[in-house]
Amino acid sequence: MEKFWLPSYPAGVPHNVDPGQYSSLAQLLEESFRKNATQPFSVCMERWMSYRQLDDLSAAFGAWLQRLGLEPGARVAIMLPNVPQFAVTMAAILRAGYTCVNVNPLYTARELEHQLKDSGATAIVVLENFAHTLEEVISRTPVKHVVLTAFGDLLGPWYGRWLTFAVRHLAKMVPPFRLPTNEGRTVTPFRKALAEGSHLSLKPAATNLDSIAFLQYTGGTTGLSKGAVLTHRNVVAAILQAEAWFTPALDRVGNVRETNSIAALPLYHIFALTLCFLAIRWGSHITLVPNPRDIGKFVEVLKRRPFHMLPAVNTLFNALLQHPQFRTVDFSQLCVSQAGGMAASEGTARHWREVTGCAMVEGWGMSETCAIGTNNPVTTDKFSGTIGLPLPGVEIAIKDDEGKSLAVGDSGEICIRGPNVMTGYYMQPVETAQAFTADGFMRTGDIGIMDTQGYTRIVDRKKDMILVSGFNVFPSELENVISLCDGVLECAVIGVPDAKQGEAIKVYVVRSDPTLSEDDVAKYCAQNLTGYKHPKYIEFRDELPKSNVGKILRRELRAGK
Repeated sequence: MEKFWLPSYPAGVPHNVDPGQYSSLAQLLEESFRKNATQPFSVCMERWMSYRQLDDLSAAFGAWLQRLGLEPGARVAIMLPNVPQFAVTMAAILRAGYTCVNVNPLYTARELEHQLKDSGATAIVVLENFAHTLEEVISRTPVKHVVLTAFGDLLGPWYGRWLTFAVRHLAKMVPPFRLPTNEGRTVTPFRKALAEGSHLSLKPAATNLDSIAFLQYTGGTTGLSKGAVLTHRNVVAAILQAEAWFTPALDRVGNVRETNSIAALPLYHIFALTLCFLAIRWGSHITLVPNPRDIGKFVEVLKRRPFHMLPAVNTLFNALLQHPQFRTVDFSQLCVSQAGGMAASEGTARHWREVTGCAMVEGWGMSETCAIGTNNPVTTDKFSGTIGLPLPGVEIAIKDDEGKSLAVGDSGEICIRGPNVMTGYYMQPVETAQAFTADGFMRTGDIGIMDTQGYTRIVDRKKDMILVSGFNVFPSELENVISLCDGVLECAVIGVPDAKQGEAIKVYVVRSDPTLSEDDVAKYCAQNLTGYKHPKYIEFRDELPKSNVGKILRRELRAGK
């Protein structure tokens, strides 16, 4: 297809990437470890890890996993927050020739059981804080080997031990658990596995670019969580696409190896995971934030040293802006404020630019695309209200329900094709077939419009569309408008059954000004939205239900939660 958006690319950004320059993700990792051995890789609670340490620890743990006798390509689950153990575990699994299965540590027992059974994971690395959830389900899963880690395991011999003690006994953040060792199951402390593995040799893995690197489970916002099959080729392509797109914004850093990226979004989420790999490709370092919900401590982390890249969802940007100490942060080195994971609102973007001097740049991607899809140019100085241009090697088409490409300016389903797009859903041939069009584009479920320059604007998710008296109403449009109303901190829009209209519009509002009234919101909507888009119901709440990455969950509002 004609890539008519390429003339809109910033100068110097390539039109394509070549994942074939690597034989696997393991080669990319090991190349970086060699080149950047003395460079810092991460900092967590002021404890640093170098690339050499990441190399040595992941090689030891990978060799230990191989000694378990796991079959090539075996699925190993990672149930960890943003602590140094995450990168060590992930690199070890990939270097040993296995498949990473990222698990949300806050999963319920039901969700965890589904993912472990669906993926066929036979081993899991879990933070002890969440072991009680694993205990509930492990007997009904294929898991045979558990590696148990404590919070301070890689945070130094003295500070780490003290922190583990504090987490266990002072904060009481480790609920009681007893993991069964019957039926051949093993439970091994993480540090013991590292010690044993340090005396073993990591054997070269027989993986290639078409081997499965990750089973990245979808958030389940539109149904049962499915495992997106991401190959080594998919992930390498995504890393190179991100590098091509973000490098121009970092010219003033001088050397990209000096870049400090903030990892506040959970690394098990595809958005943060891809940017972690980008840091490894650059040889730069990341600042790990284990609990970004504690905004006060997060702000303190930001104040400790200059930072250059801050990826976040709209709600996290908003929460930072509301903290009284946020304005005392030094933003002079901030080059990229990358918004993704959910729609960015113009109100938040405007406020962010005023406070930080750095424009919020919105992008779009999915678990199924390694978080890569479209992005606004990172050199921009303003918020566009679109999700930007297709990244190098990516093709975007707007299609109808039959898979026919529509004309520029027409509204339809956003479909994507490129080297970063998954090969399918794990063990789900019917779902996989339904996900792709005859010409190889993946259906995303997002409704959008592309303009003549190649910029795409998302109208909404198919399943979130509200039908009011025969008119299509898209919640994200209303949310963006209402977010600009004085006194509104954040909002969410859903459709509710209505005898006369089919559906009526209900908006949930979190106030920044306690004097804001329903009448104020209604008057604002009357001034800024056409009649059939006016909310019939307005409800104020102290907070909105969100996923662990801060995405507002409309489905819970529809369920009355």
